Amino acid sequence: MKQVDQNQQPSTNQAAEAVREIPLGVSNRHIHLSQADVEKLFGAGHQLTPMRDLSQPGQFACQETVTIVGPKGSIHGVRVLGPARGATQVEISRTDGFAVGVQAPVRMSGDIEGTPGMVLVTAKGTVVMDKGVIVAKSHVHMSPADAEQYQVKDGDTLILATQSDRPIIYPDVVVRVHPQFALDFHVDTDEGNAANLKTGDRVKVIGKNGQFYSG
Repeated sequence: MKQVDQNQQPSTNQAAEAVREIPLGVSNRHIHLSQADVEKLFGAGHQLTPMRDLSQPGQFACQETVTIVGPKGSIHGVRVLGPARGATQVEISRTDGFAVGVQAPVRMSGDIEGTPGMVLVTAKGTVVMDKGVIVAKSHVHMSPADAEQYQVKDGDTLILATQSDRPIIYPDVVVRVHPQFALDFHVDTDEGNAANLKTGDRVKVIGKNGQFYSG
């Protein structure tokens, strides 16, 4: 019988599979604005006003809010996230889409070609978007060190399972890797409510790239 060395280090694969949990953030509807649209909505030369930091370094919730208007209705007090971006993008849940009458596709952030638009309104101005409304595809932010630990690269996918009293498996969660990213799994409010999740909960990694881990 082979004796097991208790001091033996686990293999790379064993170490990767031992890393099985990722913190979760539930993301409510929000807006990313271009600087040009910031000034149309809040005045010439206006700069977004940070209110609190978000989980990703350098990103923040702003004091500014807008009203989003679709063919069927509107939603007031939608939070702007900063800093300003190159293109304006509205991220809503499917339920929000039903409320305002916009059929937003599921997309990764920044992938806005062929998406619907809507109208943004504040007390100081209006922006008519011709595109940019999406339902964000579930994704995980990772630093390069996190990606090495989980043995994934940018664009890979993870299979994640909730550990709540309403278990759900997410089979196709896109990995996004950047030196400025902090480890975080993002879902919208529809997904969070369906699984009875809240920000700060943790999900379990059970596979990657369409293959479940063994054991």
